[in-house]
Amino acid sequence: MNAVQPPFFFRWLSPRYLVCDQPGNGKVIYLTFDDGPVPEATPEVLDILAKYKAKATFFMVGDNVRRYPGIFNRVVQDGHAIGNHTFHHVNGWHTPPGAYMDDVCRCREYFETRLFRPPYGRFTPSQYFLLRKDFRFILWSVLTYDFHRHTTPEQCLDNAIGNSGSGSVVVFHDSPKSMNNVRYALPRFLQHFMDLGFRFEPIHSAPSSAKL
Repeated sequence: MNAVQPPFFFRWLSPRYLVCDQPGNGKVIYLTFDDGPVPEATPEVLDILAKYKAKATFFMVGDNVRRYPGIFNRVVQDGHAIGNHTFHHVNGWHTPPGAYMDDVCRCREYFETRLFRPPYGRFTPSQYFLLRKDFRFILWSVLTYDFHRHTTPEQCLDNAIGNSGSGSVVVFHDSPKSMNNVRYALPRFLQHFMDLGFRFEPIHSAPSSAKL
């Protein structure tokens, strides 16, 4: 069975070291999208968000930004936040700390942000300590499994609605393999929580109490 919520260890470290959710701001949900921008998915996701006047945070792969700068610009112009998701979508468990740092820094050649999400949620303590002075690590409280080949659109929606609430950081993906699920689940998810009075806001680069 897939774990929709993060491991207890991550939640225990949050929020001092890792952000898994952001409680305390009322009826707010933080939608996030990983792995874009790509023409097969990101513009459609942006259209859905615009229809519902919802804002989100896009964790972008640097090589995709290099290839599709116009889509990147639209994400920013639409008022969404952006985060670093490495340049090549590298797995931290299989990458030495120095090479991992180089890949993250290469992503910074194409856009600046203080938000970072490690691909697959996989990173080592060494990688974390190398990056924490420059980045706010954003993980999640709800993983929809929209990317999984055995997840149906209905299951994706159930994963999202059944585990979300005030302060939740919810992961979808703006990638081609996820779009069948996202196309079905995202608008229904948005409508469900908007009917309950929730807002959808981007994640800030620092906690609201911090001095920038």
